[in-house]
Amino acid sequence: MTDATTFSELTTLRVGGPIARLVTATTQRDLVDLAREAWRADAPWLALGGGSNLLVGDEGFDGTVIRVATRGIEVLPGAAEGSVRLRVQAGETWDDLVDWTVEQGFSGLEALSGIPGSVGAAPVQNIGAYGQELEAVLVGIEFLDEGADAPRRMTADELELGYRTSVLKQGLAGIVVSVELDLHDTSAEHAVLGEALGQPIAYAQLAGALGVQLGDRVPIARVRETVLALRASKGMVLDPDDPDSVSAGSFFTNPIVTERVARTMPADAPRWYVAPDEPDEVTPLSTLASGTPLDAFLELQASLEASDAPAEPLENAPGPLVKLSAAWLIEQSGIRRGFALPGSRAAISSKHTLALTNRGGASAGELVQLARFVQQRVQSEFGIVLRPEPVLVGVEL
Repeated sequence: MTDATTFSELTTLRVGGPIARLVTATTQRDLVDLAREAWRADAPWLALGGGSNLLVGDEGFDGTVIRVATRGIEVLPGAAEGSVRLRVQAGETWDDLVDWTVEQGFSGLEALSGIPGSVGAAPVQNIGAYGQELEAVLVGIEFLDEGADAPRRMTADELELGYRTSVLKQGLAGIVVSVELDLHDTSAEHAVLGEALGQPIAYAQLAGALGVQLGDRVPIARVRETVLALRASKGMVLDPDDPDSVSAGSFFTNPIVTERVARTMPADAPRWYVAPDEPDEVTPLSTLASGTPLDAFLELQASLEASDAPAEPLENAPGPLVKLSAAWLIEQSGIRRGFALPGSRAAISSKHTLALTNRGGASAGELVQLARFVQQRVQSEFGIVLRPEPVLVGVEL
């Protein structure tokens, strides 16, 4: 425990003020006991994993921060033939878990390589990349509700996973204790083919980098290596020698709008149709302009799930909702890679316009100022409101 620690020491953005009280849980029992102690104090509290998707204000946090540092990967009995079920403690580093599964010949996470943060944070965001999402392999979690004496099990369905969201992100108070995953056991294929093949490639950029077609299966070790290289080229892999990696990853989610709004975009604007069985309502911009609160609009955006299916002609739309590219909107609003406001130590990544970076000594206020500027430029140019992906504590956009 120390009163000198700041969030700038514990987050990948390297910003954030002092922590009033910091405690670290290394076992599940510690985690439950420390959480109960914090809740009895009837003061603010916050659970912290890898600090990779968090932006905390410069004033810091006047409460208890519970750092989740639990470890353990357990193979559970009873998995279906050809599958393996894992229970992973929340404090495990996500990419260490992916690396371990690839070494074991377990497929299902390989395209999620290189994502920073802890395992416990993964279901909060329903992390996804390069055609894979946690939702596809998540069975359930152990969850300690605020005020409870012991964790309870929640199924994946109960988590209401969506596009970078879940009930955990939407306000269910508590702490993820462990995560259960069902992965494909490729050991039988390995015995026959001499290599472990991953899931069918479902993302065009990854297929291109691998030199294969969509739907092809590739050795999982090769998929991991290629994804790590792709992420590193965008500054999305933590690297002490790369200033572009001092970020929270993608700062904005891809907005979801009505088909009518999508038709107003320039012809070359990337777009993907939302799966037809997903929610069919979103606030039109005309309604927003007539007085619908911004928070309500953002809440509706957050509630919608988006598919990664290739874009189709508008005439063949399977549904009324369309996902747009936040990176394209930012670039077309006039903001380029490396852009910074005058005198600011926060800047757009030189490799990827979706990442806001700390170029050295930036304050949380400077990052918020840059994020607001980006929001305002995109809204002014296209009428689209970009929604932040990181969890915000003590700051607002």
